[in-house]
Amino acid sequence: MDIPCKERFYDDFSVGEKFSLGTVVMKEEEMINFATQFDPQRFHLDPEAAAQTIYGGLIASGWHTGSLMMKLLAEGFLGEHSVGAAGLSELSWPAPVRVGDVLTLTVEIMKKRESKSRQHLGLIEIKNQLVNQNGEVALQAVPTMLIAMKDDSEGN
Repeated sequence: MDIPCKERFYDDFSVGEKFSLGTVVMKEEEMINFATQFDPQRFHLDPEAAAQTIYGGLIASGWHTGSLMMKLLAEGFLGEHSVGAAGLSELSWPAPVRVGDVLTLTVEIMKKRESKSRQHLGLIEIKNQLVNQNGEVALQAVPTMLIAMKDDSEGN
């Protein structure tokens, strides 16, 4: 389909579709700054202290990687027809994120259903994965997005 994700209505998505929505490079200063403010644990803050942990070095906060996933999702997927999310059925951090990692966001359309309580609104369950340069999944989230449906005046 040629319609960019951000311009799509609920009706324009198909179960099984997959998208790649951009990349981010993990920088030590940004990792430490985020952790200092939001997740001040030694393996996120201090490379020397982190070297003495099970991680063997500095790793990003999972909440930092989640924030980066959200940024990429907003930039490449969530357009004017997106009206929020109903929640997550999964959030996991299978592999630690390290300085220099290049993370790419992939999105797969898992399920679709029309809202029973809100006319012209569809729910789309998507699987988001941030995958590093080695093919390892660093973050996986499965949210249910609320996406407007086309109305009859738009050629539905």
